[in-house]
Amino acid sequence: MAVCAFASMFFPLVRGRVCCRASSRARPAFRAFSCTAARAQGSGALTGREDRFGGVTVNLSDSCLPEDISEKSFSRLLKDSLVQWKSEGKVAVWLRVPISLSRCAAAASEHGFSFHHAKHDHTVLSLWLGEEESRLPGFATHQIGVAGAVVDESNGKVLVVQDRNKTMNAWKFPGGLSDLAENIGTTAVREVFEETGVRSEFRSLLSIRQQHHHPGAFDMSDMYIICRLSPLTYDINFCTQECLRCEWLQLAELAKTEHTTPITARVAQLLLHGLESGFHNIDLSMEVIPAVYSGKFYQLYHRQLPSTLKS
Repeated sequence: MAVCAFASMFFPLVRGRVCCRASSRARPAFRAFSCTAARAQGSGALTGREDRFGGVTVNLSDSCLPEDISEKSFSRLLKDSLVQWKSEGKVAVWLRVPISLSRCAAAASEHGFSFHHAKHDHTVLSLWLGEEESRLPGFATHQIGVAGAVVDESNGKVLVVQDRNKTMNAWKFPGGLSDLAENIGTTAVREVFEETGVRSEFRSLLSIRQQHHHPGAFDMSDMYIICRLSPLTYDINFCTQECLRCEWLQLAELAKTEHTTPITARVAQLLLHGLESGFHNIDLSMEVIPAVYSGKFYQLYHRQLPSTLKS
């Protein structure tokens, strides 16, 4: 169901719908080159696209290489390309290698390239060309899990499930891993519907839990975000492959029952407080903020400000 995904501290290479509304004033992040034009000019170098950080990205799937190119031939081509890129002042090279040309990765390693990350049908190798210490960012740093606390404000009930894949039959909020290029609210709404059949809409962010070196996240940090949602439908049609049970449970009961986790119980207490004194006291509301340099937009989560303080 949910696809395993990682949040990464990457420059715009892997940013997704969290900040993807483009501005008409945005400057292009790279200049594209035509491999056909390069061949027509007699260039013996690989072609790619320049980024605003002074690097170049080469996608071998689009580089007009012969399908049967040998390691030796690719090595010579890459050697000539590196000479050209260095003369142009490039500081880094990103080499995207499809699995069908994986032999080219072995050839690239002879020139100092190392693996950076891999996805499905390709891998990305990197090489720092600058004289100073490498400034290239790492890839995956966190695994992001998102849950939706769907609250029926008319009767004080919340939608909960019991996970089929857990040894402890504890009540929890439906949720799963966020896909790449998917924002938090979208993940929560999607996961709730996939697990329970209940449609909902995003209201706010409630809490973030971080666990260091989580064994299920390839020894990387694991983040778990809980969002407050409002139901659009109420009939339950839960996924029997993932869930043992699914119910609308009273928040007061969820906050006190032993058949849940400490985090779920604490969020239930937060939601009870919100029902009694107003959700503005617990919500981290979302605001769309323009990014200064990229020309895109971010979603900023924070406690609500009085309208008199907003510019």
